[in-house]
Amino acid sequence: MSKIRIRGICYDSGSSFLTGPAGAPACIREPLRSGMMNMYSESLKDLGDWETFDEGDFEIGAYPDIESLTKEHLSKGDKLLTLGGDHSITYPIIKAYAGKYPELDILQIDAHPDLYQDYEGDPYSHACPFARIMEDGLAKRLVQVGIRTLNPHQKEQAERFDVEMYTMNTGLPELPLRFANPVYVSLDMDAIDPAFAPGVSHRESGGLTPREVIKIIQGIEGEVVGVDLVEYNPNRDLEGITAELGAKLFKELLALVY
Repeated sequence: MSKIRIRGICYDSGSSFLTGPAGAPACIREPLRSGMMNMYSESLKDLGDWETFDEGDFEIGAYPDIESLTKEHLSKGDKLLTLGGDHSITYPIIKAYAGKYPELDILQIDAHPDLYQDYEGDPYSHACPFARIMEDGLAKRLVQVGIRTLNPHQKEQAERFDVEMYTMNTGLPELPLRFANPVYVSLDMDAIDPAFAPGVSHRESGGLTPREVIKIIQGIEGEVVGVDLVEYNPNRDLEGITAELGAKLFKELLALVY
């Protein structure tokens, strides 16, 4: 586990509706440290020394700082687990990854495609990161699971970038999900139905269950080199249940890069 680094990116200036995800990393760590759960993944990987590899939380003032910080952390280890933050952070993270992994596949688990060319005039909004990633040629393959907010513009963008999209009204992908290149997993907590995860800015009913998300994570075949968990908004949570789910997902994501 010496090549893994864990960090929080406290940034939500890319949010289009509500702020709050900047405060998420500390809230997700809290259940992990509380004694309410053991530190084993469901595959029985012992994750108990995770804090040894925790770089802590980083308050981000300028968007480009995310890329430079990621390069710094990748110089310390080959794999990163990032707690966001809004989803805009994924673009600069992947830009930094391109220096180490020039051929990268991405699995995005999300309610939203995040493929807008720009959103409300902002090309770096949390609604746009995967448009930036694909137009820059930073991913060989983008697989999206859990989508249920597609519109004509984003459908055209998905076709433009040859995105493999699994919408909730057409069904989930067959498992295992096989990747030929190193794979980066980006998990937006609004992929999960708000009945299970109310603590998100953009609640979209009809989503994935926690078990479906865990099965997808556990069903990845390929070398996972990085993960992020984004868009938890503690300001909208109810009795911390979304933070506790985030902690559960943290363990399963950490097991991928362990």
